Amino acid sequence: MSPLFCLRGTVYACLMTVLSFILVAVLALVALVHALWGFGIWFPIRDEERLVRCVVGAGGATRMPGPIPCALVAIGLIVVICALLAQPSWTGSFVLWLSATVFFLRGVLAWVPMWRKMTPQEPFATLDRYVYGPACIALGASIAAVLLG
Repeated sequence: MSPLFCLRGTVYACLMTVLSFILVAVLALVALVHALWGFGIWFPIRDEERLVRCVVGAGGATRMPGPIPCALVAIGLIVVICALLAQPSWTGSFVLWLSATVFFLRGVLAWVPMWRKMTPQEPFATLDRYVYGPACIALGASIAAVLLG
């Protein structure tokens, strides 16, 4: 094996490690925000109706989801974080593949007409197409890259 191959392998391993820690940080932040919402702490917008228009977007919605849905999202994200930080195993790989798929599908949903009809409120509709959807696709692709790396 040539030294150049080893160097490339080491750089690649370092990049995957850095990507894993970036994923952990981003997912932890998203989990924290969902946990705050579960406790009724409206962040980053203090007015609940304005926050709903930014992050829920469902037609006619005026209230944030309750503690149980918010807690389920936060717990799910924590499970993904644990799988990223754990030693490789089939269960960890399953969790990561499942989460990569869910993130990717959620990202693509931003451009599906049926979803657009279900979530027409602005600014959510615009944020979904330009921020939330692409971010979910990037998270799914990053998790898949870590798995394949």
